[in-house]
Amino acid sequence: MAYFDVASSAPLHPVARQALQASLDDGWADPSRLYREGRKARLLLDAAREAAAEALECRADELVFTSSGTRAVHEGIAGALAGRRRVGRHLVVSAVEHSAVLHSAAAHERGGGAVTEVGVGREGAVSVSSYADALRPDTALACLQSANHEVGTVQPVAGVAEACRAAGVPLFVDAAQSLAWGPVAEGWSLLAGSAHKWGGPAGVGVLAVRKGVRFAPQGPADERESGRAAGFENIPGVVAAAASLRAVRAEAAGEAARLRELTDRMRARVPELVPDVEVVGDPVRRLPHLLTFSCLYVDGETVLHELDRAGFSVSSGSSCTSSTLTPSHVLRAMGVVSEGNVRVSLPLGVAEAEVERFLAVLPGVVHGVREKLGVSVAGGGDGDAEAVTVDALGLTCPQPVIELARAIGRVRPGGTVTVLADDEVAAVDIPAWCFTQGHEYVGASPRPDGASAYEVRKAP
Repeated sequence: MAYFDVASSAPLHPVARQALQASLDDGWADPSRLYREGRKARLLLDAAREAAAEALECRADELVFTSSGTRAVHEGIAGALAGRRRVGRHLVVSAVEHSAVLHSAAAHERGGGAVTEVGVGREGAVSVSSYADALRPDTALACLQSANHEVGTVQPVAGVAEACRAAGVPLFVDAAQSLAWGPVAEGWSLLAGSAHKWGGPAGVGVLAVRKGVRFAPQGPADERESGRAAGFENIPGVVAAAASLRAVRAEAAGEAARLRELTDRMRARVPELVPDVEVVGDPVRRLPHLLTFSCLYVDGETVLHELDRAGFSVSSGSSCTSSTLTPSHVLRAMGVVSEGNVRVSLPLGVAEAEVERFLAVLPGVVHGVREKLGVSVAGGGDGDAEAVTVDALGLTCPQPVIELARAIGRVRPGGTVTVLADDEVAAVDIPAWCFTQGHEYVGASPRPDGASAYEVRKAP
């Protein structure tokens, strides 16, 4: 098997395994106690904090360990909002943040707060100017990920941080996807990460809060971790997390160029090998190991199963996968095709031969899935009809787009196809299909039965 899903969770790094096993003997006692066993545990905890703080480029007393990266996000956002409640209750986030950030934003809104979501372009990045425009006098906190977890696009953290500084607003950065590759650009006020993303053990997160940032921990008071993360410290876990972050950083410095060459190769060859594929994400400002593409006219869940049978572990933001019934909020915000989405995130040390094997296997997998769905040559030729209506009611992704692609060949250039669909994914994938195929998406009209009529004008 070739594991190509480190963006979800990286395998435990050998250094993490060694550190975990070694610290199990001395890291079990209460580090707040003064007896011998407690002092040993405290030494391990302090050393891990120093190492992690060095990697994050912050002070050791600014960093605490949490029970997960998600916990770090929730506690960081809630504490920062509470600490600045006198300023206001306005929160700014990007539309492509990790769900942990968006869940925190939703909870804040349910509690009476206000949330502004900053949109992104088709490559998945916010613009600094649009983000700056979202800041208000009552903005208590702004959130921006360092790099996107689904498409790999690197966000303009430095520019947004400068805009936040000018407005007097602290910036929270979810750095879970990028910490393995280096520190985050200067200017952030709060930062969160998750050890299992860089080869550390699951169940360990990091939260850094810069000195001077107003912060009021929420929930029951706890004397541990400066009162910012409740519960007994998982000392073996944090030791392994800090050790593996240092080790991975050392390897990543040499691996980044090689992995970028491999993903660049895949970005170029996948569209050559597989017809009707859209490679998404910024082609330049991106993480070196991550590639995402969407295949038209395929069932995403079946593609993942077939790739798994062929020996490849990949993930997907497609609405057709078993883990979700709606398209990825990231792909939706970008306005790109979500059907048949495949995310490849290469591990450190991956062999070039494995990437070549993936490229050899992928065309057959996609072709086989399209055959099962009855897709041959979609949209070829010109018909003489002025307008065609397609009834795709009751059909789910990717069938509405497949029916549209078949119908477009029946109309003359400049003619229209109207697709009647009640699958919510059609609202994302039909406009995205038009963009990739060069046709005009006219718009959607709601129907009394809850469905929508999507109108497409064929390119002249």
